[in-house]
Amino acid sequence: MTELDLTLEDPAATTRLGLCLSGELRGGDVVALSGPLGAGKSVLARGIVTALCPDEADIPSPTFTLVQTYEPASGTPLMHFDLYRLEAPEEALELGIEDAFVEAVSLIEWPERLGPWMPRRALRISLAPDPAKTEGRLAHLSGGPRWQDVLVGLPAQLA
Repeated sequence: MTELDLTLEDPAATTRLGLCLSGELRGGDVVALSGPLGAGKSVLARGIVTALCPDEADIPSPTFTLVQTYEPASGTPLMHFDLYRLEAPEEALELGIEDAFVEAVSLIEWPERLGPWMPRRALRISLAPDPAKTEGRLAHLSGGPRWQDVLVGLPAQLA
């Protein structure tokens, strides 16, 4: 398991993290975004969506729709799930999440709501407010072998 801790100065830095990660994503990848309300999960997801789908003018958080699907030019679907409103992990299966795990890039806010359905191969990103900076965030990233080179090279990309 490779781990990386980052300090994100402001929402723009959180967006830059998403932009940097976007170039590394491919079909079947799962990015699990956790943290309290207002921690920057949707900001990070928007950075990824913006990079992969630059023609998208409106990138809403799927809080009420539960899932937003995008069609990047690469042809690999991008699915942004917000599982905050789920009451049981099985409800995610009704959203087609299992198929997304195979063929799409999946961004998942509130991944803990998936319980046993959360893929072990996911890149996990935990965001929290930085007590030292009003708009800052602390990010903890972790992932298995698929993510090792990505996480090692990320600080240089963000610099």
